[in-house]
Amino acid sequence: MARKIGSRYSANQILGRGSAGTVWLGEGPEGPVAIKLLREDLAADQELVGRFVQERTALLGLHHPNVVAVRDLVVDGNDLALVMDLVRGTDLRSRLDRDRRLAPEAAVAIVADVADGLAAAHAAGVVHRDVKPENVLLDMQGPLGPGGSHRALLTDFGVAKLIDTPRRAKATKIIGTPDYLAPEIVEGLPPRAAVDIYALATVLYELLAGFTPFGGGHPGAVLRRHVTERVVPLPGIPDELWQLIVQCLAKAPASRLRASELCGRLREQLPLLAGMPPLDVDEPEAGEQEAPLAEEPAEPGGSEGAPAVRRGAVPLVSGPAPDSNRDTHTSMRVPEQDELDGGAHGTARAPRAAGAPRPGSARNRAVVARRRRVALGVVAAVLVAVAGVAAYAVTDEEPARPPGTSTSP
Repeated sequence: MARKIGSRYSANQILGRGSAGTVWLGEGPEGPVAIKLLREDLAADQELVGRFVQERTALLGLHHPNVVAVRDLVVDGNDLALVMDLVRGTDLRSRLDRDRRLAPEAAVAIVADVADGLAAAHAAGVVHRDVKPENVLLDMQGPLGPGGSHRALLTDFGVAKLIDTPRRAKATKIIGTPDYLAPEIVEGLPPRAAVDIYALATVLYELLAGFTPFGGGHPGAVLRRHVTERVVPLPGIPDELWQLIVQCLAKAPASRLRASELCGRLREQLPLLAGMPPLDVDEPEAGEQEAPLAEEPAEPGGSEGAPAVRRGAVPLVSGPAPDSNRDTHTSMRVPEQDELDGGAHGTARAPRAAGAPRPGSARNRAVVARRRRVALGVVAAVLVAVAGVAAYAVTDEEPARPPGTSTSP
């Protein structure tokens, strides 16, 4: 059933739900639109409504082929909504759910598009703060790009900042999604443009590998890895592309590339990646991650009693199951020191060649134990051999003569 949004728009069909609100297929004076209707409790927050109005100029002025444009902001009674261009396609998370990982050429082309959109936003003084596959839309009606990729557009600009009011963003809160949070956000520093670069490099890693570099397990462990762990190399990609990823995942924000630099250098890589198949790396095994916060139901069709395998971003706080997996914003507390010290024992989720045992896994421990037994056997054999040689030398040595004796006849 259609509902009115302000005096100019009508919302006709739900496209998806997230933690910030609901996205509707709508109709406006100029045709179909997408309407993001924020939650009622957010609309009732007068401080947030004031910030919503203040951000109007910046959000309406952001126009770029790789950004989903905001056409209007509606404040009407209990309704607080962003009216955006309608993109005929899907989001990048759905593409990953289907394909697990992308060919390097397509992955780099998509991320270059997003970097181009970020460059325009950063030039206008707008930081996205929640770059992740759910917020990247793929235009299925446009022409195909390198590697058969669809044009990528970044959406949900401004929503994280709107929700992050002083009342909500106290010292104990972080706005964002844990797998993609830059270290400086975890440490409580204000978000600047470099946080978007870190998150986008994490997305590129995920498109190539099929999993994020620091994700998996307890949220406290995920945060600790962002701050303390170094990303482990992905096998099978050109060294120059890997160095770009490493630079953009640097712990120090000043060491990362700017969005325009990243876009240009990624597009320079495209000819080198033509025809390269998706990487052949194993995903982390569910049993090798930290214990989850709560029991999760098994996936449909799975064996009864089997643990559910987590994929994508890890939820930060427990709560009622969402109506969709398109959660775009989650508020979480900063973990205590004991949480940061625990978890993965300083081991990031390291990619490895297909078939190779993961460090710390039962299979890896068995391999290490077998190698240790072989090594101990070799050492024991060497010791036995040395002892035998020493005994032979002692028995073969000429006995000592008492002092004063002579060998003369």
